[in-house]
Amino acid sequence: MEFVELAAKKSTLNEWKQFRQPEFVSLANRQNLKNNFMISGFQKKNTIFIILTIISIVFLDQVTKLIVKIYLQPVHSIKIIGDFLRLTYVENPGMAFGIQLSNKLLFNILSIIAVIIIFFYLLKLRNHNLLRFSFAIILGGAFGNLIDRFMFGSVVDFIDVDFFNINFHGGKFLFFELPPYSLDRWPVFNVADSAVSIGMILIIFTAIFEHKTHPVANDAASEDI
Repeated sequence: MEFVELAAKKSTLNEWKQFRQPEFVSLANRQNLKNNFMISGFQKKNTIFIILTIISIVFLDQVTKLIVKIYLQPVHSIKIIGDFLRLTYVENPGMAFGIQLSNKLLFNILSIIAVIIIFFYLLKLRNHNLLRFSFAIILGGAFGNLIDRFMFGSVVDFIDVDFFNINFHGGKFLFFELPPYSLDRWPVFNVADSAVSIGMILIIFTAIFEHKTHPVANDAASEDI
């Protein structure tokens, strides 16, 4: 009799498990769907933020250049903070910060290739927000200056800052003879140049920070094993 009752209880328990199992599976599936939906929503918001960042930098760069053209063209300088900060109208046919290049066509081609590479990294680095933001502001700055080069043949610079002077008297480094170099005032730049520089600084900072933290994480993982 006890054997029959025990068998009946076991049968009832199995039936209950079979009855409850689909519900548990359904709950797990629903939780997975919810998590996937939340991740997808976060990535969508992050992508929108990246796009708005690029558009904002291009817009700010072009608007400031237009204002400078209206009020400072052809050649005019306004003191903002004495000689330390001035607004000076300069047309730069070369690279950022007044760096000159002889082959403009080659430089434009290399600039387009650089934009494509940055755009590729933006699509690839979906889970690294700081790096995506860094590449986004670099891309915004690159677009801002490319617009000027293709439309006008030169880039408008106007931020004139006297950070510090550089006086290098030349010398030898290994087998190279370094020529003397002096810089009395920092080259005039614009919003796009600033965006590119800030993006590069953020990328370097991220690379150094991750290089310092990853070995610690790897050592901790090896100790756990």
